[in-house]
Amino acid sequence: MNSTDVGFTSIEICAGAGGQAIGLHRAGFQHLALVEIDPHAATTLEVNVKHRAGWEWERERCDVLTADVKEFSPAKDLLKSGELLAEHGLDLLAGGVPCPPFSHAGKQLGRDDERDLFPRMLELVKELNPRAVMIENVRGIKDPKFSDYRDWISARLQGGKYRSEDGAEASDPGLGYTVCEWDVLEASNFGVPQLRPRAILVAIRDDILKGLTYKWPTATHEKPVSVAEALGPSMKQRYERYYNGEHDAIAREKHRLWLRMATERHAELEGKGGGGIAPTLVGGSKKHGGADLGPSRAKAAWAKLGVSGLGVANDIELCKAKETHGRDLFREGGPMLTVRQAAIIQGFPDDWEFTGGKTAQYRQVGNAFPPPVAEAVGKSIIDVLRAARKRDAH
Repeated sequence: MNSTDVGFTSIEICAGAGGQAIGLHRAGFQHLALVEIDPHAATTLEVNVKHRAGWEWERERCDVLTADVKEFSPAKDLLKSGELLAEHGLDLLAGGVPCPPFSHAGKQLGRDDERDLFPRMLELVKELNPRAVMIENVRGIKDPKFSDYRDWISARLQGGKYRSEDGAEASDPGLGYTVCEWDVLEASNFGVPQLRPRAILVAIRDDILKGLTYKWPTATHEKPVSVAEALGPSMKQRYERYYNGEHDAIAREKHRLWLRMATERHAELEGKGGGGIAPTLVGGSKKHGGADLGPSRAKAAWAKLGVSGLGVANDIELCKAKETHGRDLFREGGPMLTVRQAAIIQGFPDDWEFTGGKTAQYRQVGNAFPPPVAEAVGKSIIDVLRAARKRDAH
């Protein structure tokens, strides 16, 4: 089997609940492996790969691994896809390496944070020799304080000089790649109703890039999609469950109030050149209690959109069964979001399944890479890979 007999393949580490996997799949990549340490998120991946329409190729060939990426060994762990990988090679190694080492919400310890997986990602680049590399992280990685670290990552990929941890100048011969772009994309420019800037590195192997030009994704949406528009149908569905019953009056009142606040907030911000999008969702930490919609500033932003950020609501059926409508829908501060609504805010498809309890599901959603952004970057990479195949076929 040669490269023209198979599509564009990918392996993804730190795959989470599948946000990046969905986007790359839509872009045209076929997943050989999805590696994720969190058992709830890994089960989410397994369930969707097993049952989702359009993922038949992955059902037969994709290894979904619950594993620490530091322990992940492609040579040993790829039981379904190992033979195809050995024969065809790998088109894309992708990963949303952990964000806390570089997040403005944390201590920004960078390379001194034990959760930093950039070194492991680069080890896998050396081992797998993919035709392209995509690494996603928070905007904080682009802060001036991490310039030396970014120089080291770039030098490791494409060769060059950098300043080592002790301040001395050093150099690396590189792994034979060109860092085509390392910049920030804003999710709201791609139809995601949320303020979510992500720093994305794209590197392409030199023999693939030869004579070709990589083009960074451009916005797919001139205007942001508002929370009012994105959540309108699901909010209507939630409140309508209580119409024409004992809670009819308050359900209608609270629904009208939410819609008015979200719509007016969008109009207000649109007049200033923005839009009524959500603040950045966060997954939270396992060390703390139940999930909510983020720090005080985020909760205040949600409040202006008519949403309570103090917790996560039960889904429609459970809300009805447990009679939690007073907390979930009718509270003074507006409705709380369900996990499914949080997933809409992240750009997940409506029918993507999440596993685990409510808090575990919300954390999977909050930590995700929005699929529409991953799709845009994936398409930009495939454009080069496809052009390289066409060039090399002659």
